[in-house]
Amino acid sequence: MSEVLTPEKHTSTMGSELTNNVAVMDQYSTVTAESPVLERHKAPVSRAAISSVTLKEVALMGHMILRGDSDNPQFVNEVSKVLGVPLPTEPLTSSETNELSVSWVSPDEWLIILPAEKAFDLEVALRASLSGHYSIVNQSGGQTILELSGPDAVNVLKKSTPVDVHSSAFPVGKVVTSVLAKTTALVRRVDDSRWQLIVRRSFADYAWRWLADAGKEYGLVIEK
Repeated sequence: MSEVLTPEKHTSTMGSELTNNVAVMDQYSTVTAESPVLERHKAPVSRAAISSVTLKEVALMGHMILRGDSDNPQFVNEVSKVLGVPLPTEPLTSSETNELSVSWVSPDEWLIILPAEKAFDLEVALRASLSGHYSIVNQSGGQTILELSGPDAVNVLKKSTPVDVHSSAFPVGKVVTSVLAKTTALVRRVDDSRWQLIVRRSFADYAWRWLADAGKEYGLVIEK
């Protein structure tokens, strides 16, 4: 198991493991990972006495792309067994446990997010259980999560994406890939007042600045 050093940086002593003739590499075995928007965490955007929206980065999580046949009961059952949560096969849905979330991206693609130090073990377990045509790609270094919470989080999103984020159209657990300002994001409603935006690392600073500016009128503060 990898050792988590701090919320901002971590390294691992694990290397690789051969599973079903595939060498599964631990991305954190030889490098130190850093948040793409770490510097933005140092101070709040607003010093308002009352804030109705909070922005934070859920940094350095494990991001895994799984592809396979959702019409294959064996594939769905095996994945669900390893994950400990049903693999969502209905469009625009997600499932989660205390440790991980799995989001439907397309009919044959899912995004699994979990603590980075557990991504290696999960990939090994999936490859040991699955057979036939499937794909697992570790995208942990290429993505990050920006999280909006509070009663006005939805209003910040209304300024940022064309997706209808009203609760009647976007219930808890729904997930959509859409435009976010001038980039894209996978948007997931975690609960009534909390949203996670999964963005590419190269656009993370831009998306962070956009959301911080869009939330100023609501007294947005940054949570460390």
